[in-house]
Amino acid sequence: MLLSKRLIIRSIPLMCRGAQRWYPDAEYFSAFKGPVMYPHGEIKSWKQAPWSGKKAPVEKKVKNRYLNFGPAHPAAHGCLRLILQLDGEIVKRLDPHIGLLHRGTEKLIEYKTYMQAMPYFDRLDYLSPMSSEHAFVMATEKLMNLKVPRRAKFIRTMFSEIMRLMNHLAATAFICLDVGAITPLFWFFEEREKLYEICERVCGSRMHAAYFRIGGVHQDMPLGLADDIYELISKLPERLDEMEDVVTNNRLFVQRTKGLGVVDAHEALNRGFSGPMLRASGVKWDVRKTQPYEIYGEIDFEVPVGKHGDIYDRYLCRMHEMRQSCHIIEQCLNKIPKGEIMTDDFKVCPPTRKEMKTSMESLIHHFKLFSQGFQVPPGDTYTCVEHPKGEFGVYLVSDGSSMPYRCKIRAPSFIHLSAMNYLGKNLFLADVVAVLATLDIVFGDVDR
Repeated sequence: MLLSKRLIIRSIPLMCRGAQRWYPDAEYFSAFKGPVMYPHGEIKSWKQAPWSGKKAPVEKKVKNRYLNFGPAHPAAHGCLRLILQLDGEIVKRLDPHIGLLHRGTEKLIEYKTYMQAMPYFDRLDYLSPMSSEHAFVMATEKLMNLKVPRRAKFIRTMFSEIMRLMNHLAATAFICLDVGAITPLFWFFEEREKLYEICERVCGSRMHAAYFRIGGVHQDMPLGLADDIYELISKLPERLDEMEDVVTNNRLFVQRTKGLGVVDAHEALNRGFSGPMLRASGVKWDVRKTQPYEIYGEIDFEVPVGKHGDIYDRYLCRMHEMRQSCHIIEQCLNKIPKGEIMTDDFKVCPPTRKEMKTSMESLIHHFKLFSQGFQVPPGDTYTCVEHPKGEFGVYLVSDGSSMPYRCKIRAPSFIHLSAMNYLGKNLFLADVVAVLATLDIVFGDVDR
C-alpha cells in the first residue's frame, strides 16, 4: 500500500507538467511480425555496423606503375623511349632506351675515304650540321698538317655561329613548347627558315650541307650574301627581345622551369657535361675560349654563365649565346679578308671544272681523288669544337691508308641524356618533359 502511494506521489509532478508515458504501440510491434533472429551459430560472429552507418575504409596496397614515354610521344624528340617508374604522378626512376635511330655511322666511316666520310657528320645533329662537319675536317687537317686559307677560316667561323643560332632558336622554342607555350615556336622557326635560305645560297642544300671540306670550304660565298647575312643578324636581336618580353618573366614559364632539373657544378663536371648544360651550373668552360681554334682567338665575345643549374638558367644561357653569336658574325663580316677558300695542296683539293676541260692531268687527278681518295699519314688525334649542344669531339686514327682506321665520335647529347635519371628523379611527370627539352638532344648523334 505504501509503495503504491509513493508511485502515485512521484508521478503527480510528471503529469502536472504535461509529460506523457510511452507505451509500445502498433507501429513498434510491426517490426517483430516476421521471424526474430537470436544470436546463435554463424550470426554470433557478425559484427555490428558502425554508428555512422558506413563501412570503414579498407587500407589498400599501392604498387608503382611503369609507363612508356615515347618513342611515338611528341615530346620524345624523335626516337627516345623512356621507361618511367611512377608513384602516383611522381617519377621515381627513368630508364632511357636508345638505339632506335642507330645507323652504324662510325663503322660505315671506316669503309669510306676521308672525303666520302665527311657528309655522314651532317646526318648526326641535323639541327646544326656544319658544326659536326667542322670537328671532322679539323681532325683530318691536323693529321695531314694542312694549312687552311685565312678567308676559309672566317667563313667556317661565321657559319659555325649561324649553326649555333639555328640550334638555339629551335632549342629555346622546344623548351617553351614543352611547358605549354606554342607561339615562340612559330616566331623562331620563321627566323630559322631565313637561316636555311642562307645555307642554301652558299652550298645548294638547306640541311645536309657538306659545305666544310678538308682544306677549306667547298665554294666561296656568292655576291650579296654577306649583305643579307648582316641584315638578318642585325634584326635577329629584336626578335629575341620580343621573345624575352613574352616568355622570360612570364609567371607560368618561371614556375614551370625554376628550381627543376637542378644540377650543381660538381655533379655537372663529374657527369661530363659541356656547353650550355655545364655553363648554366656556373662553370665558365667554352672550347672557343679555353682552346681557341680557327679565328676565335681574334674575336671579342663573352661566355654567358648561369648560377643555379636549373631549366630556367639553361634557357637564359642559350638566349644570351644567340646574342653573342650575332656579335661574332658581325665581326667576321667586318674582318673577312679576300683570297682563296681552299688549300693549295692539290693532293687534297680537287681541280676546278675549267681546268678539267682543258687539262688531262687535272681530269686524272679529279678521278683519282674522288675514287681512291688521298692518303693520310699514320697517327691519331682528338679534335673538339664548341658545338651548340656542347663539346663535340672526333677521335680519328689513321693507318696511312685513304680510309680512317677508327673514327670515334663524342656526341654531347649522348653524355647529357645519360644524366636523365639524375635530373628527373622525384619530379612530376609533366616536369620530365621540360627537363628532356632543356637537354637539347638530337637522336642523330645520340644513336649514331
